[in-house]
Amino acid sequence: MSLIVQKFGGSSVADAESIKRVAKRIVDTRKAGNDVVVVVSAMGDSTDELLDLAHEVAPIPAPRELDMLLTAGERISMALLAMAIKSMGYDALSFTGSQAGMITDARHGSARIVDVTPGRIRDALDGGAVAIVAGFQGFNRDTMDITTLGRGGSDTTAVALAAALAADICEIYTDVDGVFTADPRVVPQARKLDRISSEEMLELAAGGAKVLYIRAVEYARRHGVTLHVRSSFNNNQGTIVYNTEFVDPNGEIVEEPIIAGIAADLSEAKITVVGVPDVPGKAAQIFKIVAGANANVDMIVQNVSGVATGVTDISFTLPKSEGQQTLTALTNDKELVGFSSLQYDDQIGKLTLVGGGMRTNTGVSAKLFEALFLAGINIEMISTSEIRISVVTRADTIQEALRVVHTAFGLDTDDEAVVHGGTGR
Repeated sequence: MSLIVQKFGGSSVADAESIKRVAKRIVDTRKAGNDVVVVVSAMGDSTDELLDLAHEVAPIPAPRELDMLLTAGERISMALLAMAIKSMGYDALSFTGSQAGMITDARHGSARIVDVTPGRIRDALDGGAVAIVAGFQGFNRDTMDITTLGRGGSDTTAVALAAALAADICEIYTDVDGVFTADPRVVPQARKLDRISSEEMLELAAGGAKVLYIRAVEYARRHGVTLHVRSSFNNNQGTIVYNTEFVDPNGEIVEEPIIAGIAADLSEAKITVVGVPDVPGKAAQIFKIVAGANANVDMIVQNVSGVATGVTDISFTLPKSEGQQTLTALTNDKELVGFSSLQYDDQIGKLTLVGGGMRTNTGVSAKLFEALFLAGINIEMISTSEIRISVVTRADTIQEALRVVHTAFGLDTDDEAVVHGGTGR
């Protein structure tokens, strides 16, 4: 008997028929002799609808009350799914995040998991029931308040429970058949991967791939949880996200591909600090201010200073949602740093190429840059790691960039990928 954690996103439980289809899949897993823990998201777009409603009644909703509101969506899903399973003759018990032992810090809207105490989940499994857990939510012991984990929190809930329960595998169900070499909505000829390392998946998630959220991948990697990303609309094998060298059925270690996948991200903006005195300590001053604004910096580029002027420009990217607060913080300390002006650009796109084989293969950068050149796409920033190359281009060229680079690296297939739900979640 195996212990399997299954997570179903909003598109998988979007309506009554979808919930019954998910319930049948869970029951089939239980019939096969497995213990099953299920984590569910809110139905369809209900979280967005609740957010819209909150902003209709209050321009800036109180964070505590917003968390109380948003967690209602997952509670609806978990109860309906438990009812559907019971109607099929199998026992099921639903639990909120706090009942499931998801202990977090006190930060509303983006809480971090500090402990998992799944005693009630274990009791439900020992009693022969399927345990249904509301994703995305937790509980702070000090404030006694409900918290939420931020977007993608249901993935993180599932991985955290899998780690705490020592599950054999954590299955993440979505509306595509697994992890693809690119977003199949943009690149229909994208190829499904049978396997990908957690290291590569982490870089793709950071680059904008939405099939898995970065916090969940990071948690899985740290705690040794194997993920299986698959579709809730069929029984096809999906993509295994593994934590060690992959071994084929004959016992041979399989080398990682040169390029595992390509991701695109339109959620970032660029700030350029113009006219920074080129003396020691100025970069430290700038990024201490940025850190104080709680901004998450991604790429950084500093220009060579002018010999005559002795000043330079520093550009960096960050989430658009954190752009205005960062501009305000920098403006407030303009005299302290001594820069001349700020430039803000929210019409950028980031393209990220990822592959473990980059460590031992040459010419990847040249092929990437040539493909973009031939398509007439200009590169504004470049950042690299051992297994990643990221470039910033104009937002209106990012989809074309994704397609031409995907083709240039021979990743296209003849078959068109199927997207069932339309959102990737």
